[in-house]
Amino acid sequence: MRPTEFACLMATRKAESAQKAYRRRWILAADTLVVVNKRIYGKPRDAQDCRTMLSELSGKRHRVITGFCILEPSGNKSHLEAVSTRVYVKELSAMEIEAYIETGEPFGKAGAYAIQGIGAFMIEGIEGSYTNIVGLPVCEVVRALLGCGALQGFPISP
Repeated sequence: MRPTEFACLMATRKAESAQKAYRRRWILAADTLVVVNKRIYGKPRDAQDCRTMLSELSGKRHRVITGFCILEPSGNKSHLEAVSTRVYVKELSAMEIEAYIETGEPFGKAGAYAIQGIGAFMIEGIEGSYTNIVGLPVCEVVRALLGCGALQGFPISP
């Protein structure tokens, strides 16, 4: 299965799970993963997993892929999409990797880093959506919500 398909599958599963608790409501669910050298990274399990991921990302470019799924109040799938962004990471020293792990920030983050936090120090550049790297491609999501009728207009007035 291709990484984009996997991200969409995981987003769909999350949306379907939420639909059980929130019937007759619009549901938006997303799943973000990091792909480097055809290997998919989710969230690290522990510090060693962080070390492995960050070492693998060091000095390379990778893709951040977020799949998102919108379900209509009826439960039917209204929209399914994957957004991909290229990220360029500087060469990381062992000291930088260890110090970053000690901050606790890499835990719970796909690819073991947060571009919106301390992890920004390692990012040399990106091609594509910044908000996708953070975890939700806002421009694409708003476009999809408008397109399927979940939003009538944007920005929403109070």
